Amino acid sequence: MKYVDINCDMGESFGAYTVGRDDDVIAHITSANIACGFHAGDPMVLGRTVRLAGENRVAVGAHPGFPDLMGFGRRNLDCTLDEIRSYIIYQVGAVRAFCDAAGVQLQHVKPHGALYNLAVGDEALARTIAEAVAAIDRALILVGLAGRNGVRLREIAAETGLRVALEAFPDRAYTAEGTLVSRRKPGAVIKDPALVADRALMMAAEGRIIAEDGSVLDLAADTLCVHGDTPAAVDLAAHIRRKLAGGGVEVVSMAEVLRRQAV
Repeated sequence: MKYVDINCDMGESFGAYTVGRDDDVIAHITSANIACGFHAGDPMVLGRTVRLAGENRVAVGAHPGFPDLMGFGRRNLDCTLDEIRSYIIYQVGAVRAFCDAAGVQLQHVKPHGALYNLAVGDEALARTIAEAVAAIDRALILVGLAGRNGVRLREIAAETGLRVALEAFPDRAYTAEGTLVSRRKPGAVIKDPALVADRALMMAAEGRIIAEDGSVLDLAADTLCVHGDTPAAVDLAAHIRRKLAGGGVEVVSMAEVLRRQAV
């Protein structure tokens, strides 16, 4: 039987501003990537989201990004590798502290936004992120983009003692090179729940996806992402979960996916 994790970016509200429907989407996912306060979130939201995940038996991950609240972490910042290393440790440490307080285990680390995308084509940055995560806890899972770059990321992570979960995005368009189409381009974000669910099943069951130019990409994914700040996030997650079940794909946590692969 095929199996895959469904993750969602969560905890992105800030102060009086509400982003996403975390209380509703939590029922349809198996892993939560929780904002650490740099691109979104705040201490109150962080603690509340960790507890929400724990109450719903959803695995918790840290979602560190650039210190860019105004740009939601989606702008490339000119930071040194030493700065990025410290940013990762600082943010993951905050999530881990809230996990400890709530009696919840921290499962994974998934870089956010521009930091995530830059690491796809920048080996030095990818290595810095991996080394920062490993310095905290080698039992943590590092999440990165599935596709041709995923092989190298696994090698880098293995050198630091980390496991990697490769991720695909059913609600995002792909370039022919296997990277995500820039959000600045029309059609970069796919909003039709039925189409997103079809793409999710293709990714999970067949290990491939159709790029924007019509070419077919090999895309073996361990986890599928739903963006929590998308207005239709709850509908998308529900459609994906039903489509996967109908297609014979079991939805389990990221850690369980990797455990089964290792057997």
